[in-house]
Amino acid sequence: MVVCGLACWRCRWLLPLLLGLAIIMGIIALAGRGWLESESEPYVQQASLWESCTRGDGDLNWNCESLMDYGWGRAAAATYLVGFVILVICFALAVIAFSIEILRFNFVRGIGGLLFVVAAFQIIGLVIYPVKFTEDIPLTGDNMFSWAYGFGWASTVVVIGCAFFFCCLPNWEDEVLGNIKPTYYYSSP
Repeated sequence: MVVCGLACWRCRWLLPLLLGLAIIMGIIALAGRGWLESESEPYVQQASLWESCTRGDGDLNWNCESLMDYGWGRAAAATYLVGFVILVICFALAVIAFSIEILRFNFVRGIGGLLFVVAAFQIIGLVIYPVKFTEDIPLTGDNMFSWAYGFGWASTVVVIGCAFFFCCLPNWEDEVLGNIKPTYYYSSP
């Protein structure tokens, strides 16, 4: 019988793997043009974190304006980007923490604290964007916040979950490292 508990070597890498997944979703959110899109035809509006594009009904070319001309656009991009950079640093620290035996649990809680900071920065950016976008940019037709914006929120949710696990992981250090003798319970017939 094979049991993969917390002491299993492969299971130790789940948290860094989840952080890597959050980084991939963050890259998609940063590069994606689907933060805001027209909901139905004619598709006349689309926006990314960096610019807003519109076109007329019969026009094939997009007319784009930079959101970096607005203070809120710079604030939303900066806060999300700062959170993303700290996330990449946390990923590197997590890989180091789980690779080197001596350092493993010395700074795992610190990584969890940094991940809460990442989540705060990303949430600020993800809230500033739709609130100020709908106030300052004239919207045409029916629009929706779309897939790239959703990837930003998905990255944030994964980061929050990992932050809790990183903060709680040192409480089970002996179980993770396999330092506890198994307890057997016998019942008499």
